[in-house]
Amino acid sequence: MPSYHRTIEVPRTAHLHQLGTLSPETKHLWIVLHGYGQLARYFIRHFEALIDEQTVVIAPEGLSRFYLEGFSGRVGATWMTKEERLHEIADYVSYLNLVREMALREAPGAELHVLGFSQGAATVCRWLGQAQWPISQLVLWAGVFPEDMELASGSHPLKETDLTYVYGKQDHFVAEDKVQDQLKQVREAGLHPDIITFEGKHELNQEVLLALKNRRKE
Repeated sequence: MPSYHRTIEVPRTAHLHQLGTLSPETKHLWIVLHGYGQLARYFIRHFEALIDEQTVVIAPEGLSRFYLEGFSGRVGATWMTKEERLHEIADYVSYLNLVREMALREAPGAELHVLGFSQGAATVCRWLGQAQWPISQLVLWAGVFPEDMELASGSHPLKETDLTYVYGKQDHFVAEDKVQDQLKQVREAGLHPDIITFEGKHELNQEVLLALKNRRKE
């Protein structure tokens, strides 16, 4: 007798790390998503320089963890794989919605800034693609909109968002032709991204992070 596939929703514990204290005085909330194989507690350290009395950074962690090499040692996390991908996308979208709602209950007047690094870039794009609320700033760092995501001209929820692409000039994971093709698509969809490059590889850059913090939407 052949088996058949079923699903069941289960409660589980998700993990996130935070810099700063959320309060009614918080003006800027950054939600930052790590790349493949990273952990939030290490990823968030790169954002320490952004913190002040009005700024808080939250780094959610991907729901799936694995050993990076073999069966022991260092552990990393991932946002999704190709296996049951639509369910994994739906799960992390629900998870990130809850993170945002939790944070804005504690800091109801904060503007939302979102940064996705590498795999986290595709993750934030899928998450924000369903958003019905404002996003002040979206930074895609060493990543682009996923190929299967439709960018409908004139109707994309990110049309009013300050969109920036960032990547290192020596990043072997970022193909220049793919970036240029993506830029053509997003511009045709009515999005107007800025481009920031730096001398570096597949990594974050403190100088660029501080420049992004100091940006203000005109």
